[in-house]
Amino acid sequence: MFNFNTPDLTKCPPRSPRTRLGGFAHLPRLLDKARAHVAGINGDYHYDCGMDQHFWAFTGIKARYFLKAVKAGQSDSELLAFVRQHLKPRRTQAEIVTWSAWFENRAPSATEGREFFNGVHAKIAPKREDVSTWFELLELDDFVSFGGRP
Repeated sequence: MFNFNTPDLTKCPPRSPRTRLGGFAHLPRLLDKARAHVAGINGDYHYDCGMDQHFWAFTGIKARYFLKAVKAGQSDSELLAFVRQHLKPRRTQAEIVTWSAWFENRAPSATEGREFFNGVHAKIAPKREDVSTWFELLELDDFVSFGGRP
């Protein structure tokens, strides 16, 4: 069973990056990773990774500042309110939805990113031809890492 207050990411993956909170893609996954990081049960999942940094860039929030709010034991809805309060620049709901759609469909573009992406893809599911975005790769990696068959 998944505990949203203190998810044990050594036993199950965080929520899908597609899962949205307040329209923000990746935010629920980010919350899971942050809470697990604080509790020391994040396993192979890293808080403030490259995907998280895209969220920080869009919201203007600093990772360390967000982590302080997480450490205060706030709920998902309270942390969403924190994000909305600290958005720099202020974002409309339409901008959030548009950014989330872009983020969900984002594919590797730079050579280094493509090499990393292709290496992970080749390792976990070389015959899968339906994996082309970062979110698809993350979901597949989560699935395979916890015993699923590619």
